[in-house]
Amino acid sequence: MKYPKIPLAQTVVQLCKLKNIKHIVISPGSRNAPLTIGFTNDEFFHCYSIVDERCAAFFAMGIAQQLQEPVAVVCTSGSALLNYYPAISETFYSDIPLVVLSADRPKHLIEIGDGQTIKQKNVYENHILYSANLKLDLKDEHRLSEKEELPIFKNLENKLERFLGLQQDIQLYNEEEISKALSLAKLKKGPVHINVPFDEPLYERVEEPTVHPKPVLIDLKLPKIDQAELKDCIDEWYVSTKKMILVGVLPPNQIEQQWLNELAEDDSVIVFTETTSNLHHSKFLPSIDKIIAPLDEAEFKALQPEILVTLGGMVVSKKIKAFLRKYKPKHHWHIDEKKANDTFFCLDKHIVATPNDFFSEFLPKITHVTKSSYLDTWSTVKQHRSKKHLEYIKQIPFSDFKVFSVLLKSLPNKSILQLGNSSTVRYAQLFNMNSSLEIYCNRGTSGIDGSTSTAIGCAVVSKKQTTFITGDLSFFYDSNALWNNYVPNDFRIILINNQGGGIFRILPGHKNTDNFDYFFETKHNLTAKQLCEMFHFDYLTVKNEDELQMALKSFYKNSKQPRLMEIFTPRTENDEILLNYFEFIK
Repeated sequence: MKYPKIPLAQTVVQLCKLKNIKHIVISPGSRNAPLTIGFTNDEFFHCYSIVDERCAAFFAMGIAQQLQEPVAVVCTSGSALLNYYPAISETFYSDIPLVVLSADRPKHLIEIGDGQTIKQKNVYENHILYSANLKLDLKDEHRLSEKEELPIFKNLENKLERFLGLQQDIQLYNEEEISKALSLAKLKKGPVHINVPFDEPLYERVEEPTVHPKPVLIDLKLPKIDQAELKDCIDEWYVSTKKMILVGVLPPNQIEQQWLNELAEDDSVIVFTETTSNLHHSKFLPSIDKIIAPLDEAEFKALQPEILVTLGGMVVSKKIKAFLRKYKPKHHWHIDEKKANDTFFCLDKHIVATPNDFFSEFLPKITHVTKSSYLDTWSTVKQHRSKKHLEYIKQIPFSDFKVFSVLLKSLPNKSILQLGNSSTVRYAQLFNMNSSLEIYCNRGTSGIDGSTSTAIGCAVVSKKQTTFITGDLSFFYDSNALWNNYVPNDFRIILINNQGGGIFRILPGHKNTDNFDYFFETKHNLTAKQLCEMFHFDYLTVKNEDELQMALKSFYKNSKQPRLMEIFTPRTENDEILLNYFEFIK
């Protein structure tokens, strides 16, 4: 077995192995060669080569999203690691563990005009759980000093540091920093950055490791639920007749069904679930905008909760945010083991626990159910909206809305659905979803970049078939995602091409002007056909409902290549059809 000669590279690789980080996504480079040699020569690791660093980081994020375990990305020095930043910010806000291993030049080669060099220390400081800035091996510095490749002042500085004891044990320092970063990524679920300086030569190898690091154990235990706070919650619960639970982004299987059933049977409780919540019950209220968009002021006041309990991550619906900011609850509790966003400007309790742990302690202590008509009232509204929803779909022409009504019913049972941002996830919010699906969307920062790469990363490690639904701007923006040798043959992309940024036609603005078309909607005539030919995807095109129904009969079946279906919808009609929907369902 081959090892990189540089002890620091050996240390990083061995500690990743000891921390059970198996998936390593590497972008080609020279400065990171010692890490690449270490990872790719050890069969313990699953190594992937992704050239585009932005795609590589989102691809790694898709793997980590599925495994709920840290995944490492490895890049060379300079601007390479800046291309990781969009994915780093997404993992930071989505609580997904990601380990960034960036190779760097030694201190004496930074800010002297050397190529492919930037200030890498703490470069992600606003969106990272921890930054470990490692030190160059003293052995290498001795070697370089003897060759007089370092300036005199640098050599003196090193001697002074050693004299003062600041570098008494660089190996131990690096081991502690690496261990801490890797542990935090796993335990706190987020991105960490390990900046690794290497000096030349970079490609030398040895037959046996020269260092044998031991991981530093870090144990971050979740505090027990505060019993006094729990009693306050119970007291507030008993005197409230209108309790609303709002669930944002949540991975599947996070709450035991018995607790969901208890909440559903409480007449004073309504549960609003977003498409990305992965929670289902016949008495819950999915499709939030369908319920609340047509309400008048009196109905909003009737809906206003006394207690709001929020779970999960980011909420897609702008309408529920606007409603709860204007009609504030008396109490807002957020249940999360890590953080609580004051989204509605009335947060009074952050209950540090998982939702399942909280409900398992809280609900058994609720000995009687408060009498209320809250659930019955809004269940009736739900039934009315559902009826009108079906009536509307029957009368509308081929459009984005019609396409989603067909697509979401076609998805294979027990498969994974990845959604693009902007219009895609918002359309999906209007439909009841198959409860056997697992649904994901990059809602940490809600950007259009990286959704395709994330979906492919998910598909690579999941045992379930993955379908990705996206809009045209998101798809073309991340088209390098297809430059990937690991895409499973059962991976499916559904590209809804309305020739521009359709969401901007829905938002307030002056439509149908040259300025709007060019700078906001960004009208185009691009198709995915040539990309599919280049990257070996089967390509289908659809232009009406009959063609769509016909294509879906075989679209998900086994194939020798991944498939992409491009559906063309009318650019100037989609917005009116969507806006008229909310009037129709009143």
